Amino acid sequence: MRRSLAGGTAIIASMSLAAACAAVAGGIGAPVAAAKNGDTHIYNINTVVTIDCNNATVFVNGSGNTVNALGSCWAVTTQGSDNTVIADNVVNDITVYGFNNSVMYKSGDPFIWDRGRELGMTNIISRIPG
Repeated sequence: MRRSLAGGTAIIASMSLAAACAAVAGGIGAPVAAAKNGDTHIYNINTVVTIDCNNATVFVNGSGNTVNALGSCWAVTTQGSDNTVIADNVVNDITVYGFNNSVMYKSGDPFIWDRGRELGMTNIISRIPG
């Protein structure tokens, strides 16, 4: 499913497991990893959006995006710069690439992996009061 947000500049894609498997089927065999039903991919610049995590993963690419992730997320992954994600709950992991990204979560005990900081870039990943 793809839908555009205000101004037609944002793309939010949700991929079903069946669609992911069908995309790689063509004789190659089963994929090593596939999207869960309801994974959300946000590719944009300067967008503010509120989504339902639906126990899936939120992927944010781009710059200057603000994502309010309601409910429980399996994981949160950001790439790019100046993105902010505020999640109610993160179950498995938070992975941040790039620089000046902020991921804040209210509950959960996720594994934190700041790939940007490994390369000398500054990101913020923190638990905030719920």
